[in-house]
Amino acid sequence: MMAGIYDMAKDLGTALARTDEYQALRRAAEAVDADRELVELRNQLQALESRMETALRVGQEPDEEAQQAYQAIAEQLQGKAAFQKLVAAQSNFDKVMYKVNETMARGLQDGAKSRIILPS
Repeated sequence: MMAGIYDMAKDLGTALARTDEYQALRRAAEAVDADRELVELRNQLQALESRMETALRVGQEPDEEAQQAYQAIAEQLQGKAAFQKLVAAQSNFDKVMYKVNETMARGLQDGAKSRIILPS
């Protein structure tokens, strides 16, 4: 029975990969990855995030310079059309995944009510 569940999960993954929402997300991510300026902005943000997380881990407030730089770069990134497309595509795919998870949760509830016990 467990192998059947994994097969169904793989089939679900395959079906999700074929959705318009996933295809749009993949294309948007590829466009962002191909844009050198966006890649550089994201790298700068990640470096600043790391720096601020390190400060927080040792009980310090991140310095004002890092916070301001982070804010400026984040605003720059958010102003780019390719990044906006990526955010929108991610949001649309997240909605699909939410509905899938909601449907699975209903299936779990229905399955829990069933008196039929399947071998595992």
